[in-house]
Amino acid sequence: MERGYDACEIDFGDGFWMDWDVARRLGEAAGQARISLSIHAPLAAFLGHVESHGRKHQMAVGMLDHSAGIAQACGAAPVVIHPGFLLGRTREAAINAVVSQLSELGARLQAKGRLVPFGIEVMGRVQELGSLDDVLAISSALDWVRPVPDFAHMHATSDGAFTTVERFAAALAAVDRALPPTAQFHIHFSDVSYANRNEKSHVPYGEGTLRAEPLAEALARFSRPATVISESPDEASNQAIRAILTADRTR
Repeated sequence: MERGYDACEIDFGDGFWMDWDVARRLGEAAGQARISLSIHAPLAAFLGHVESHGRKHQMAVGMLDHSAGIAQACGAAPVVIHPGFLLGRTREAAINAVVSQLSELGARLQAKGRLVPFGIEVMGRVQELGSLDDVLAISSALDWVRPVPDFAHMHATSDGAFTTVERFAAALAAVDRALPPTAQFHIHFSDVSYANRNEKSHVPYGEGTLRAEPLAEALARFSRPATVISESPDEASNQAIRAILTADRTR
């Protein structure tokens, strides 16, 4: 809060480091500070496995169930997950597998009273599952699943095309159509290095070619609120991006 942030995505990418009691206390503190929380589930917790009830699938379901429980305990939304992989299948077959397994997960969470919004993140490899169109197809099939645009990933897979307001606005318009009326945009953003239309790494702001100004202008065209999670590797970059995205609040 002292640094000006009003949102935090709890990162469980490498595994869980918080129990439910800590989650409850964190949620109370965040509520008092007016900081909205979201969760990034473990990287291994993707769905769409070829063997739909094999060991890896069951482990992923367990991790997603636990992520949803922690999200409920601390009042976080959405739980962001990766969409999985093609694994030698057509894109349509892979998407159908993700939707089917998410549907089963939703029934499990509903029965436990912990069905919370999930977000499917747009990925950064051009030949893999996870384009914006893939994510929109998955999220449109389930009313508790939302698209999460990652503009660093989209900049990489488009070979650096996200340089204009119109390019950002077109992507946001597609996401806007897929979201429930009361949901916010949930966005990942950072500068990025890439090669052959594949993401290499998040880099300090200014080292790559992705800029926050056109995103800020594009967001201003929508009445829908937005949460933007900076995934920059350093605090100076986070602050630079925050300053640009919040500049209209100080005018």
